[in-house]
Amino acid sequence: MSKYAMFGKLTTHPGKREELAKMMLESVETLNNMEGCIYYILHAAQDDLDDLWITELWESQEAHAASLKNEKVLELIGRCRHLIAEASTIKVQPLGGKGF
Repeated sequence: MSKYAMFGKLTTHPGKREELAKMMLESVETLNNMEGCIYYILHAAQDDLDDLWITELWESQEAHAASLKNEKVLELIGRCRHLIAEASTIKVQPLGGKGF
């Protein structure tokens, strides 16, 4: 079974990036204990004050799909939704490199 990775972009409503980042980072304990999650990193874009980027690496696509059914993850998505103007993802296949 191969690893599963993606990049996500969240564009917040104007001026809401810090609020969204804070909410997401306060919930990091959920991901720390999430089976199959290798890493989930939140980044603030330097060139757009309303954008957050997420990099994720999972043991498998199934592990990622299971995370989206987790009660705490669903609750966080519900609490954050009003801050997000737009969301997109790019699914990628990791090939190798440092840290992989």
